[in-house]
Amino acid sequence: MPAVRIAIQITPRAAADRIEGWSGEELRVRVTVPPVEGRANAALVRLLARALGIAPSRVRVLAGATSRRKLVEIEGLSLDEVKVRLGGA
Repeated sequence: MPAVRIAIQITPRAAADRIEGWSGEELRVRVTVPPVEGRANAALVRLLARALGIAPSRVRVLAGATSRRKLVEIEGLSLDEVKVRLGGA
C-alpha cells in the first residue's frame, strides 16, 4: 500500500479544528486542544483522517511530536489524492 508524507504546521488552542490550506508544500492546520500529553497530535490525526475519508490508523505523526512543524505519513493515498481531498489541487 503506498504512503505519502506531508509537512504540517499546526496551531494548537485555536477557536476551531480546521484545515487552513496549503502554504507551498506545507499544510496549515488548527486544532482546539492544547499541546499537552500528545492531545494536539491525536486531534491532528483525527482531523486529517476525517477530512481524507480514511481510518485514523492510516495517519501517523512521524516527526515533530513536540513541535509545531510535523511530518505526517498517510497510508493508501497518493500526494495528488491527498491534495484533492484537502482542497489543494
